[in-house]
Amino acid sequence: MYFFNVISLLGGLSLFLYGMRLMGNSLKEGQSGTLKVIMGKVTDNPVKAFLLGVLVTAVIQSSTATIVITSGLVAAGIISLNQSLGIIVGANVGTTVTGQIIRLLDVQSDASFFLRLFQPSTLAPLALILGIILIMFFKFKKSDNLGNIAIGFGILFTGLLNMTAAVSGLKESGIIDALFLGLGNKPVLGYIVGAGVAFTLQSSSATIGILQAISMAGDIPFKVAYVIIVGVYLGDCVTTAIVCSIGAKSDSKRVGIVNIMYNLAKTILVIVVVFAIHKFGMLDNLWDMRMTSGTIANTNTIFNIACAIIMLPFMKLLGNSSRKIIKDKVTPEG
Repeated sequence: MYFFNVISLLGGLSLFLYGMRLMGNSLKEGQSGTLKVIMGKVTDNPVKAFLLGVLVTAVIQSSTATIVITSGLVAAGIISLNQSLGIIVGANVGTTVTGQIIRLLDVQSDASFFLRLFQPSTLAPLALILGIILIMFFKFKKSDNLGNIAIGFGILFTGLLNMTAAVSGLKESGIIDALFLGLGNKPVLGYIVGAGVAFTLQSSSATIGILQAISMAGDIPFKVAYVIIVGVYLGDCVTTAIVCSIGAKSDSKRVGIVNIMYNLAKTILVIVVVFAIHKFGMLDNLWDMRMTSGTIANTNTIFNIACAIIMLPFMKLLGNSSRKIIKDKVTPEG
């Protein structure tokens, strides 16, 4: 019965989200002091700040966590709002690394040893083995913390494998194909679906991962996948802005607002450019092409890198706009 496939899908998603949270929290807990020092020192240059945002997010596997840490540094006066702008852009690029690892599920059994080693089906048990060894057999200062990071990584990809298996079981029902064929004629609905799922899960990586898992079982054309991907950008950043705003100072709140404005601009830029290129007939071969896990990962990465290159020089404009939206609190004179 398909009911049990849905239960397996939700269970896999739960593992994915828990693994992401465990890994991110353990990494922040064990390395937060070092991380803050590094972020405070290398953000004097927008390009270095961008690269730092990419690196930190690729390791933590969460753009939300990176931006919330950045918001905290701004609130503490360690870095300025302007210094945080490059990190915000980098965080949005770094979060695409998860999708690039997930795409390795498409690697065939006769692929090279190196590629098979980095498949989720290999990484998950290796990370779990490493994690439990660190926790049970080592007693140095941060062994438990490092073990939790490894176990979180393993749980994350175990959940992904469960999702993929569950979705594959739903393929026979025809529900998946019917759903995405319907979205093909309703791009606005596809955008809302992407934004809604990302907002609910509080994770763009998880949402893109679900889309990749579904692509292995159903026919998702480019015209559907790209609007869902673009919708994900907005849904994820709204959650981040809410977290940054809770009990925060004005500049800290502005970090969340800048992230929303950046993702809104990114959304508009991608939709306008893709629509224009399609109208000129340059996407005819791609428009109805069946997307794979790899092409979804590449599309997401290309969109983010292209937007980062175009928009990074203009991020100060978004910073200035955020100051107009979030006013400094005026302290009444005694």
